[in-house]
Amino acid sequence: MDTINLRIEGMTCMGCVASVTRLLQAQPGVKDANVTLTPGAASVNYDAGKVSEASLKATLKVALEDAGYGATAA
Repeated sequence: MDTINLRIEGMTCMGCVASVTRLLQAQPGVKDANVTLTPGAASVNYDAGKVSEASLKATLKVALEDAGYGATAA
């Protein structure tokens, strides 16, 4: 199991945290995600045998931007 850490911009409440968590966990190869409001961050555990780190980062960035959040690798 490998981990990607992301900074997430645009979350304002625990509802955002829940939405971002669901969004991240729905991505192929993601096993789980721990999202925090302050600071806006996520730790994403994924299966490197199913998805590469570069591909997953790109997928997560697009998914988060489509949902109205900003994301950068921490």
